[in-house]
Amino acid sequence: MAKTNIDLYIDNETRNIYDSKIDNTSLDKKYGLTEEIIRQISKEKNEPEWVLNIRLKGLEWFYKLDNPNWGPDISYLDINDIATYVKPVEKEARTWEDVPDDIKSVFDKLGIPESEKKALAGSGAQFDSETVYHNLTDTLKEKGVIYTSFDEAIKNYPELVKEYFTKAVPVFDHKYIALHYALFSGGSFVYIPKNTELDRPLQSYFRLNAPGAGQFEHTLIIVEEGASLQFIEGCSAPGYNELNLHAGCVELFVKKNGFLRFSTIENWSKNMLNLNTKKCYVEENGKIEWIMGSFGSKVSMLYPLSVLNGYGAKCEFTNISFAGSGQNLDTGLKIIHNAPNTTSIVNSKSISKDGGICTFRSNALVKKNAKKSKISLSCESLMLDSISRSDTIPVDTIECSDVEFVHEATVGKISDEAIYYLQTRGMSEEDAKKLIVQGFAEPIAKSFPVEYAVEMNRLIELELEGSIG
Repeated sequence: MAKTNIDLYIDNETRNIYDSKIDNTSLDKKYGLTEEIIRQISKEKNEPEWVLNIRLKGLEWFYKLDNPNWGPDISYLDINDIATYVKPVEKEARTWEDVPDDIKSVFDKLGIPESEKKALAGSGAQFDSETVYHNLTDTLKEKGVIYTSFDEAIKNYPELVKEYFTKAVPVFDHKYIALHYALFSGGSFVYIPKNTELDRPLQSYFRLNAPGAGQFEHTLIIVEEGASLQFIEGCSAPGYNELNLHAGCVELFVKKNGFLRFSTIENWSKNMLNLNTKKCYVEENGKIEWIMGSFGSKVSMLYPLSVLNGYGAKCEFTNISFAGSGQNLDTGLKIIHNAPNTTSIVNSKSISKDGGICTFRSNALVKKNAKKSKISLSCESLMLDSISRSDTIPVDTIECSDVEFVHEATVGKISDEAIYYLQTRGMSEEDAKKLIVQGFAEPIAKSFPVEYAVEMNRLIELELEGSIG
């Protein structure tokens, strides 16, 4: 099948563990997007009719809606060139030993089972289109916590899934969420009962192995009243000379006095279009914390939306992105203040080098009823050379006068004086730049769990070496 002809930036240097891959020539693949393919996927998954109807609505809306008329150009994406479904295994494993050896070896190198043993209350792993592993501690199961793959949740908790699925992110939201709903496969489902606090995080890791393929996982998390959860999401893919597509979706619901910290490290390869969608509804005195690191990918378009629907609801958004040669990372956030005394705090940083482009977009809406709300947005950009680019594009709509609103943005380059000073202390120019960049990123790294902070710093080193690719 013909492949999309685009100019891909692929660095042939090693990406260490992240370029681990397995032979996929014998895997079951489906290309393109037709009603026949949608019905076949749904039939293979043995889905109920209401799920198939959602898929068919997604198919309809995908062909109705246009590409975004702003941001990076993605007009070269032809869905007929993408393997929209890749099936690596017959069934999901309940123990790590039951995962097929070739798939397990990739996740072993990424440290997934090891992190589960050390610091996690449960973990899941997805390979291409299907979840291959999910596990939760017995103690949490006894408390009524649910943590399973999204496909299994549809079968085992259909009424709970029906209540929330597509309710945060509707099928017609935009062209690529419609594509997601037509093709969704895998992902995680989490339910935290009332007043249940998890003292250790849950983690799901998504690995796209097949060249020229798409991944469309769906994550749905419900944190009930007074409950608390830390959820970690990891993403990676090996580098290929074919275009890959990621169009996942995250729907989050934080009830009264609930808390959710949602942390993500995205380390896609530079042949990836990352068109992800995330949205959270927060009720009275609830809180959502987004902590995000965007690395790799040819193009990213990602703007998590927080809807603060209850009195005293809060959102904190912490983000860092790093764009190198051939990359256009268009990221940011959207916030809707829809109740009094709501608060949002945004701290975003970006780094660009070798002609990379970083764009930060914020869209804040404070409605008439959101009196005494507070918003603080801070955007800092660091460019490592004169050919890179960084833009900050805020859109703020304030419909009431009793609001505290602060927005600051800075763009700068590495100081020659700072590099010279460090060189006088015995450092090479390269090491001096690394130290300055890591110092710039340190406040973001501190927000991640320890293991992910270490990974983020390593990814920054790889980017500075030109080894992510």
